[in-house]
Formats: sequence, C-alpha cells, structure tokens
Amino acid sequence: MSETSDTYDVLVAGAGNAALCAAITARRAGARVLVLEVAPREFRGGNSRHVRNIRYAHKAATDYVTGAYPVEEYWEDLLRVTAAKTNEKLARMVLEKSEHAVDWIQEQGVRFQPPLTGTLGLARTNAFFFGGGKGMMNSYFATAEKLGIEFLYEAEVADLEISQGHWRSATVRHNGDERKISARSIVIAAGGYEANIEWLKEGWGERAENFLIRGTPHNKGRMLRVLLDEGAHPVSEADQCHAVPIDARSPQFDGGIATRVDCVIYSIVVNRNAKRFYDEGEDIWPKRYAIWGRLVGQQPGEIAYAIIDSKIPGLFMPTIFPAVEADTIEELAEKLELDPKALAKTLDAYNKSVQPGDFDSTQLDGCHTKSIKPPKTNWAQKIDKPPFYGYPLRPGITFTYLGVEVDEKARVLMGPQKKPADNIFAAGEVMAGNVLGQGYVGGLGMAIGVVFGRIAGEEAARRAIN
Repeated sequence: MSETSDTYDVLVAGAGNAALCAAITARRAGARVLVLEVAPREFRGGNSRHVRNIRYAHKAATDYVTGAYPVEEYWEDLLRVTAAKTNEKLARMVLEKSEHAVDWIQEQGVRFQPPLTGTLGLARTNAFFFGGGKGMMNSYFATAEKLGIEFLYEAEVADLEISQGHWRSATVRHNGDERKISARSIVIAAGGYEANIEWLKEGWGERAENFLIRGTPHNKGRMLRVLLDEGAHPVSEADQCHAVPIDARSPQFDGGIATRVDCVIYSIVVNRNAKRFYDEGEDIWPKRYAIWGRLVGQQPGEIAYAIIDSKIPGLFMPTIFPAVEADTIEELAEKLELDPKALAKTLDAYNKSVQPGDFDSTQLDGCHTKSIKPPKTNWAQKIDKPPFYGYPLRPGITFTYLGVEVDEKARVLMGPQKKPADNIFAAGEVMAGNVLGQGYVGGLGMAIGVVFGRIAGEEAARRAIN
C-alpha cells in the first residue's frame, strides 16, 4: 500500500449534490480539496443525476415558482409526512436556510426553468432545474474544476482510520492499487446503501430481492458502515427509505425518474390477489409518492398493479414503458396475470362506492368513496370507460434513511454520549435520516443536501485551516 505525498485540507467522499456543495464551499473558503468518486467519470454525480427540482422556502413568486411558500407551511408539510419523526432543530434549520439555496445554486452556474404545470402540484413550492439533475451536476463540476478542486474517479474509499473521534486517513482503492490519502478534515457525502441488497435485507428480509434501485448502483453504504462500526451514533431505522412505485419492467439499477408511475392517485391499486390495500387519493402526489414504494413492498410478491381507464391518460407524467391495454377488465387481468373474476369484483365494488363530485386533477377535489375499505378520499371516479390500462409496480428505492446523527455544524456524533467528532463531517443521504424519520415531501432531499453540504464544507475548511 502506498501513501500519497500530498496533504489536502479537505477530503470529500462522494460526488453528488451534497458532496459538490461541500467541496465548492470549502474551496471558496481557501481549502485545498480532493473529491473521491467511486463511479467512472461518465457516471459521476450519484443519485443527483436523476433529480428534477428542489423544494425551498420563499416569500413570493419568482420566475421559477408561482407563489410564496413560507417556512411554517414547509414545516407543516414535513410534520405531516414524517408524523413528527424528525429532529426539529435540524429540520427547521434546513427549511430556513433553504430560502437562500436557489440563489447559491445559481451562483454556481445552474439554471432553472419556468414553473411546471400539471398534476405534480409543485409549481408553487419547487424550482425545477433546467436540464434536470444532469444539467445541475454538470454546472457544479464545471465550477469546481474552475476553482481548482481535484477529482479522483473510480476511487473507492474502503476504510477510514479514526481514533477517538479524530480522522487521520482514508484507504482508497484506485486502478487496482490501495493507497492512503490524508487531509486535515473529511466530509462524508457518499450516499446511502440502497444498492446493497444484502444490507436492505436487514430491514426488509428476503423481500428486498424484488426491489429495484432507481439510482446509482455504486451506493453500497461502505462509508456509512465504517462510521457506524467506529462508533458514530445511528439515526432512523433500517427499513425506512425513500421508495416510490416504479414500473416492474424497469432495470435493476439507474432507471431514474423515467421509471416512476404517477397515475396512482387517479387509479385503483391492487395486489396480486386483486385486492386494494390503501387509499390512493390520500393527498397530492408529491406528499405521498414516497410511501407507495413501501406499501408495494409489503404486498405478496412485492408487486402491485395500478388500474385506470381511458379518462386518465394525459393527466400524469408519461411513463417510459407503455401501459398494458385491454378492452375489458377481465382481459386486462389476464394480461397482468391476475384473477379476472377477482379483479372484476374489486372494481365493481369500488365503482359502486364512488360518490358524485367535481373531479379536478390539479388539486385535492374531495371526490371520494363511501362504505368501502380502504376508502379513496380524493380523485375517486368510476373506472368504466374502455379501453382499460394497467401498470405493474415494484418498489423503487431511491435512498435509505438509516444514517449517522449530526449536529448543526454537520459534525458526526460519536458514541452513546453523542460527542461531536473532531474533523468528521457528513452531508446528504448519509445523514438525511436526521430530518426524515419516515415519509418524504418532493424536493426536500435536495434541500438537505445543499444546506448540509454547504455547512459541512464551511466547517471542514474552518477546522482544516485553523
């Protein structure tokens, strides 16, 4: 094993949104920064390559959002989706600091596009990146390279040398060789462990074998495992994650946003026994889509099916795979390998329960069912106009919530006493469980990454330089 002769001020493990925010901030503070990315250069950027928008607090409409989104409303949205399973101090800090996130992101060369309209309901609350996550990350990388930040690709951090909360060096595998790289402080922003099926089984059991991973195959959780083994205090649980319903025909890894199926709120969703199992119209999609992966994962065979009729196409984001189509519900059931009689019975009971109302795809419309379990509380209309369409669904895991606890300076907390590490900082998915105990609201992950990435970079540089 060789040891690098260079000494860096700040070492950043990871190269997604949080990592680049940390690296750029540290470099602007005067630190010499090295970023280690396990992926090849052409696949750099982690899960951030697949994002589309950021949810942020703001006081008025802009070129990118249609109206104000106060911090208190943001807080209420977070409380509702997490059932108050959140660190209030850190969560409120993220929401408050998110107000300046878009300005800072633009300063790095990232562009935004005008507000999007449609069923996602995000035009007021979220700003959408021009060119999506790939465009955002390309701008980050361009800025970082101009600033003189150094990058090492296909570089896996295999181990960390930590003694009494002080990090000394990282063991890095690169080009078939192992070497130690040292710096004065380190930022861990290497993502969660969603691509590590064996680790997912610790929370989900054998069901995890049927999960699909929406993002990078490189997020194996090695840095998280090392930190936990070294005494970092854990936060959240092994079965908590951002998991959305995606087309069951999607690839095992890296399918991204295009694999998501967004017709759920307008559909009935049944399991392989052709039974409904949850209220499809509980809330607007960005506040509920991330629970549906878990719901599907809890069904027999970890699979479900969204059923709609010809009134619905065009109301949701087009899917990468065409829907399964049939002229009768029985024929559709056969194509989906469901029991035709059972599906027809479920649909008949649902249709009879639908109450009169004014259907409105753009907001909570109160169109509901009566005397049926589970109920449907919004967007309930009869599914009776052929042709009929079906989408097979699997759990699509985006990122895991089990991570390391941090303080307001992004320092990793060590041991039962939760003592802040001397020079170890964390940002992004590896610590998102501090804010997200469960559930999700669309665009919050980006806000966590930007806010804590900037804090981690600033504090790591301060620790290194001083």
